[in-house]
Amino acid sequence: MRVFKYLIGIWTAIVVYTIFSFLGGPTGLSSFNYLLSERDRQWDNIKNLGIINEDLERTRNNLLYDQDTLLVHARQMGYGQEDERFVRIVGLGTVNTAPAVAGNVYTAQYPDFLSDKSIKIAALCFGLLVFVFFFMLEFIETRSR
Repeated sequence: MRVFKYLIGIWTAIVVYTIFSFLGGPTGLSSFNYLLSERDRQWDNIKNLGIINEDLERTRNNLLYDQDTLLVHARQMGYGQEDERFVRIVGLGTVNTAPAVAGNVYTAQYPDFLSDKSIKIAALCFGLLVFVFFFMLEFIETRSR
């Protein structure tokens, strides 16, 4: 029975290490939940890129197959036909068309987690604390006899 008291300290360290690793370790629940939210963020980005791709594809098809659209874009860029004359009015500035948006770059961040070393130190401290507690109880029992 005396040895069993001291084995509780070892088992406490093992249980604490297991719980901390399961909840906050590198492959624990908190890291897993962070990676799930990161995956959802990436899927949203892919959906936004699909919408942008559809808009750019529509614009490309209009420029390829619609002559009037091509003339409007060429005129906005400062081009004209051979028989046209341009009159430049000073003070209006140049017409800047907004460039096509190609989307945002999202880089995945590493999840925050407890390092294995700190989990081992915490488990060791808890185990030693329980060991010292039972040792002190036994010491007090022997002193009181």
